[in-house]
Amino acid sequence: MTHPVDVHVGQRIRHHRWMMSMTQQDLAEKVGIKFQQFQKYETGANRVSASRLWDIAEALGVKISCFFEGINDDAQAEQITDETRDLMMNREALDLIRSFYAIPEEQRRRLFELAKVLSDAA
Repeated sequence: MTHPVDVHVGQRIRHHRWMMSMTQQDLAEKVGIKFQQFQKYETGANRVSASRLWDIAEALGVKISCFFEGINDDAQAEQITDETRDLMMNREALDLIRSFYAIPEEQRRRLFELAKVLSDAA
């Protein structure tokens, strides 16, 4: 059975990998492991050791602490909501987020306002 923290860390790894437009293969090669092992990390099936997590953070250019963001020490399992998990697993949603943040800030703000109007009208 997977531990909620392992699942959360795996989802955060996947999120940062997708935001960098990297494949599992690309990141696995940078870290020096097979991509099948990386799949197990991202699903939480296998725990990521501290040294491997360090290597992954280095390869992605992020702080190691970013993999633990959103976890409350008192209630780790409650912090990982089904909605968040579904969003992190949805490639289309992450592609949309990546594209959104590639837009200049002023246009991004206008697009966001348009999306709010359209969702209210639906």
